[in-house]
Amino acid sequence: MKKGFIFDLDGTVYLDNKLIDGAADAIRKLKERGDKVIFFTNKSIESIGNYVKKLKGLGIEASYNEVVNSNLLTARYLKSQIKKGEKVLAIGEQPLIDELINQQVVITDDYNKAAFVVMGWDRDFTYDKLNSAFQAWCNGAKIVATNPDRTCPVYGGQVPDCGAMIGALEGATGEKIELILGKPSKLAADFIVTKLLKLPPENCFMVGDRLETDIKMGNDYGLQSVLVLTGITDEKSLKKSVYKPKVIIDSVKEIVTL
Repeated sequence: MKKGFIFDLDGTVYLDNKLIDGAADAIRKLKERGDKVIFFTNKSIESIGNYVKKLKGLGIEASYNEVVNSNLLTARYLKSQIKKGEKVLAIGEQPLIDELINQQVVITDDYNKAAFVVMGWDRDFTYDKLNSAFQAWCNGAKIVATNPDRTCPVYGGQVPDCGAMIGALEGATGEKIELILGKPSKLAADFIVTKLLKLPPENCFMVGDRLETDIKMGNDYGLQSVLVLTGITDEKSLKKSVYKPKVIIDSVKEIVTL
């Protein structure tokens, strides 16, 4: 039977604009033997179209339907939940806004009119944006976040991600944001496995570098969780973590041997 491979991007397939050695060749071999491939990133500051362009520029063939990001999952969820006339206050960058609009989600800048607040990675995050989200919450708006990642791996280190925005709002409200649509959400896993890969979970591999998102989602949904050591997680942090992968490989280039 065919296998399905869900690849994280940052830290797994590439770092910044530098391809992980052997990644393109390994993914090409999987497709040549008939396996299905999906690229799944929690990063909310790029559009799916930009990811397709970036992958192709790095030598990896990818179609629009093979790439999923947290913006798409969040927008799809909100489209299914909002009632007629309800609006969403969005904290995030333009790719998040564009995806919400693409899914016919109505956006507002007025926290008094927001039924939902969406928290995404925002490199222009300000006190005013935090206050708008907080005031909407005070008015009863439901809080949704694109992804829980505290940091994003980049070449030479890490930078703060959406988890920093979530932490700021949680600090103000005193409540934990539970509804997160990117990894490790079971909603995300279900959409990719049943709607895109259309394979049994046990025949699918979640390949990533982050224990609390990639590996947790794989384990929670019954996928084959595969940790690569080219990104956030090293052997020291793995020993301390409660999230244990089923398989550990040094690099994604070894994926064809599984």
